[in-house]
Amino acid sequence: MKCPILSFAACALSLLPVAGAAKPNILFIFADDMTYDAIAALGHEEIETPHLDRLVKGGTTFTHAYNSGSWSGAVCVASRHMLMTGRQLWNAHKVANRKGMADYHAQKKCWPQLLESAGYRTYMSGKWHVQIDAGKLFNVARNVRPGMPRSVKKAYNRPLEGKPDPWDPADKSIGGFWAGGKHWSEVQADDAVGFLQEADKSEQPFFIYLAFNAPHDPRQAPQEYLDKYPASKVAIPRNFLPRYPYCDEIANPHRLRDENLAPMPRTKRSVQVHRREYYAIITHMDAQIGRVLDQLDKSGKEKETYVVFTADHGLAVGKHGLFGKQNMYDHSVRVPFVVVGPGVEAGATSDAPIYLQDVIPTSLDWAGAKTPDYVQFRSIQPHLQGKGEKRDYVYGAYLGVQRSITEGGYKLIYYPKANNLLRLYKVSEDPHEINDLMKSGGPAIEAVVTRLWKRLQAVQGEFGDTLKLVRSP
Repeated sequence: MKCPILSFAACALSLLPVAGAAKPNILFIFADDMTYDAIAALGHEEIETPHLDRLVKGGTTFTHAYNSGSWSGAVCVASRHMLMTGRQLWNAHKVANRKGMADYHAQKKCWPQLLESAGYRTYMSGKWHVQIDAGKLFNVARNVRPGMPRSVKKAYNRPLEGKPDPWDPADKSIGGFWAGGKHWSEVQADDAVGFLQEADKSEQPFFIYLAFNAPHDPRQAPQEYLDKYPASKVAIPRNFLPRYPYCDEIANPHRLRDENLAPMPRTKRSVQVHRREYYAIITHMDAQIGRVLDQLDKSGKEKETYVVFTADHGLAVGKHGLFGKQNMYDHSVRVPFVVVGPGVEAGATSDAPIYLQDVIPTSLDWAGAKTPDYVQFRSIQPHLQGKGEKRDYVYGAYLGVQRSITEGGYKLIYYPKANNLLRLYKVSEDPHEINDLMKSGGPAIEAVVTRLWKRLQAVQGEFGDTLKLVRSP
């Protein structure tokens, strides 16, 4: 990143907390099921996101932010437990239960408790999905939501070719995101506006954890947002497939709820319809985020507040023949990650690989607090100062059926239940992960595979991963 006015040293110093200065506020905005590029300002040509664009233009975007995976088909459960505990994937799994989280709470080790100990008043609204009551970890918790709105049967296995679509995402009478005629995203924004108004009356710094359930299914939005995206005009993804060739081995799709939203094999029409609804609920969420940002501006505290926007994981919605997030492709493991705040360069990007949970030690840096030793994530503050050291690799895992390692522009995916199948992509040149280099083979490819395989073996301990890795001859 560049700092055009100040010298590098002065630029770095301008990002450091000033001794005795008031602590900055922190507004953490969390989406659900939002893939990394679903923001217009990041190059998506179909979607409208004026308020997320506002964040991108006003801050720094980390273009390679990841969630490391899941021990559950509900990937959000693992992502959020990592966020609350600061522990990496399989280490977090060990405490992701009522007793484990109760112990964390009692020892004041959860993320919001760390910020409370640093002097913050903490607020929470929205999706939770963590094995402890949110009200125990935050000073204020309102409208705490479950993992998703109640399923509506006719939202699944649709649309079928030659048959009318039974689902109307704007119909408020069928429930789902519509609670008493009001969309959950609107309720969450109401809460955040109220939190900001309450915080206005205090000199105490605030931490707001605003967790939208959108754009998780059932993807419902007001008709005016759906009208922005006629299904027939929605582009088919470049990596569209009617069916992923190793579907049953990698994810048991017929047992996964979100893979059953559309018929299998996938049709182009079904992908267009579902992507239309995905875009509409994102644009509607964006409008609610705009309300929150407007209230922050109105409070006059925007210059002393860090705003972070990210998501718990991504989503396929028709890419690679998949609809869910239970896979190692970038559309599912990468998330948007934008930071706006004091000293953060506007309109900048960083390709440094980060995990979304790196926000924990980052926020503690902003708070002037020490990061506990048990937190396994790294602060991105050095990157915001223009002097961060990049991670060498990114690890990924799903249950005992998938592993991945990304390093040096390549990604290796391993499927132990599919005869130890390996797939290799040069993601630096093939961002849609279309060309499996294992098909071509040769000494050069084998050298890359061997290097990545050794790296995957070497880093398992860091993540608490005990899966035995076996390379077939």
